[in-house]
Amino acid sequence: MLKIETPDDRSIVITRSFAAPKRLVFEAWTKPALVQRWLGVFGGWKFDVCEMDVRVGGSYRWRWRGPDGSTMGVSGTYREVVEGERIVATERFDEAWYPGEAVGTTEFFEDGSKQRTRVVTTVRYATTEARDIAVRSPMEHGMEGGYRSLDAVLEAELAR
Repeated sequence: MLKIETPDDRSIVITRSFAAPKRLVFEAWTKPALVQRWLGVFGGWKFDVCEMDVRVGGSYRWRWRGPDGSTMGVSGTYREVVEGERIVATERFDEAWYPGEAVGTTEFFEDGSKQRTRVVTTVRYATTEARDIAVRSPMEHGMEGGYRSLDAVLEAELAR
């Protein structure tokens, strides 16, 4: 179950557990071939650009195309990458729907066993206004849709 909290006036913390080992969940966040299979891929949206150089100072560029032909793109720079543990990256949407740039920190934890992983993502926005816009958006619905897709990808990878 997805859990969203607002611990301060500029941050959102998103927590979700997955039935897969931490190594595989980390790969699902860092390997383009896996990322393209789950991130934002639901409701008829397709992931048509997935460029990732997952290293400190590297960048990413993602773009999705909706069933009506509309696009949504986001890019950023990796500030910290600790294999299997933590990713810190900036985030800026092509068509900004909140002001400024955000910084996301995603951490991976064994969740009670080596076969479950808890992922905690903290997104820190430039302003309270930006955080509040994100909180009011359909972000929760979108994230849970992507995470359900990730559940299916992880299950398929484990069955291989």
